[in-house]
Amino acid sequence: MAIPTTETNVTKLIEKALSQAVSYEDYRAMVNQLALEGKSTGPEQTEALANYTMLNDRRMKRFDKTVKVSAEDEATIAKLDKKIQLILLTESWCGDAAPALPVINKIAQLNDNIDFKVVLRDENIGLMNQFLTNGGMSIPKLIFWDAENQEVLADWGPRPKLAAKLVADHKEKHGQLLPEIKEEIQQWYNKDKGQSTLKEILTRLPLK
Repeated sequence: MAIPTTETNVTKLIEKALSQAVSYEDYRAMVNQLALEGKSTGPEQTEALANYTMLNDRRMKRFDKTVKVSAEDEATIAKLDKKIQLILLTESWCGDAAPALPVINKIAQLNDNIDFKVVLRDENIGLMNQFLTNGGMSIPKLIFWDAENQEVLADWGPRPKLAAKLVADHKEKHGQLLPEIKEEIQQWYNKDKGQSTLKEILTRLPLK
């Protein structure tokens, strides 16, 4: 079932984004180079964003090695018999993206019908505005795109439901997001090993 969007030009926005998109491998190489140079993606360059980029480079390396897909989930992924594109809006400094990207890549590797591409949010604000979370440009945001029928099939992000609840509970308890929430959520991601993200994405695949 297609997801309704507020503008009729979503197809053009997606086509524009795809013209700038990179593969997961190229994105990983770019982030690694930025980390070495003490830089980040996006127009704003700060020491904090550069540090987050460096941390995310390390985290993605770790998740690339530790994310596992069960035989049951592999069988589910294999059921996808139509071509779709998974388009991820993100930036190098995004902490929630680091554990998600390797999971999405693993899924795409298991079915040739899935084409996974990464695009930068700040270079695609028009597209980002079609997929806001509670009115905000939260990333990562994954778009499930049926190019043949020019339909958005689903979207996901910026984080799994359990991680989102962790953040919401923290905010309710403290009245704001304190610095330690970053450490709490990273610990959650490390324990979860990408499984929540994997399961949520699989429920959005157009399977028969």
